[in-house]
Amino acid sequence: MSTNDSPAAFSALVQGFFCQHLMAQRNASPRTVTSYRDTFQLLLRFIDQHMNKPPAQILLIDLDAPLILRFLDHLEQERGNSARSRNHRLAAIRSFMRYASFQDPTCLPIVQQVLAIPMKRFERPLLDFLSREEMQAIIEAPDSSTWSGHRDRVLFATLYNTGARVSEIIHLKGNQVNVDRNSSIRIHGKGRKQRDIPLWKSTAAQIRQWLCRIDTASETRLFPNRTGEPLTRSGVEYRLRLAVQKAAKNCSSLKGKSVSPHTLRHTTAMHLLQSGVDITVIALWLGHESPATTHLYMEADLAMKERALEKLQEPSVKSPQYKPTPDILAFLESL
Repeated sequence: MSTNDSPAAFSALVQGFFCQHLMAQRNASPRTVTSYRDTFQLLLRFIDQHMNKPPAQILLIDLDAPLILRFLDHLEQERGNSARSRNHRLAAIRSFMRYASFQDPTCLPIVQQVLAIPMKRFERPLLDFLSREEMQAIIEAPDSSTWSGHRDRVLFATLYNTGARVSEIIHLKGNQVNVDRNSSIRIHGKGRKQRDIPLWKSTAAQIRQWLCRIDTASETRLFPNRTGEPLTRSGVEYRLRLAVQKAAKNCSSLKGKSVSPHTLRHTTAMHLLQSGVDITVIALWLGHESPATTHLYMEADLAMKERALEKLQEPSVKSPQYKPTPDILAFLESL
């Protein structure tokens, strides 16, 4: 049965893409599956709202290039997604369309049109990071006398110590933490890669105290919410936003500053770099696939560039004294 003329065939194709292609054949990580799932949820809802076509009635032929382009514009203009996020969504759709072309060669014309949609280029802004005083103010902002405040303090201290991604920290389990003599945390990062990060004595002590307030079963998340469920990405962002607002009362430089969980990751990297840690070690610390990614932190550190400039002898060039010419037009013509 062709996927071009049957909603049931299209639904089966989507299920086959996730269950057979992504999970069984590629053994994609849970984070990849979740990201692709979110893309399809957004796409199917978009088709339902703008074409009055519920998911149960969608055909593969509906997913032509004009529709995908409108969907990508919707992500940027209405949902406020960045070009980078837009490209991630397009990558998921491309992967599905390539899979569809092998399952049903009759859809090749549609697939080729979608695959021809280019990724959007985007500017890479300088990385934003916090000073040590700002970071300390954020860690101390939550009220440690409350359950949530205690968790937030330990959470922010752990984020700063490890430089972990927010997706890594919310999936952290009790059996990944060692707070004995040689304290460390084992982080499961992108691409199923694991890395062990040492802990400061102060961070280990905070985690040790926190473990007394939660279920210490091996599969329990280290940072749950009040109901015992895993803390979500949006939950971390919300709690961090509250901490920044409170910290800004005593640390004026935080006023009006946008701070995300990824800002804490950048802060860890920059403070390691400023302390003289080799860039290859920082790449391993952060779980970067290539040290080239870590070079972005060197580009963002103006103080490091200024110190490098001080080591270079300044040329002794005399500045010519300006003398006005009688004819300004003659001067302009001489340029």
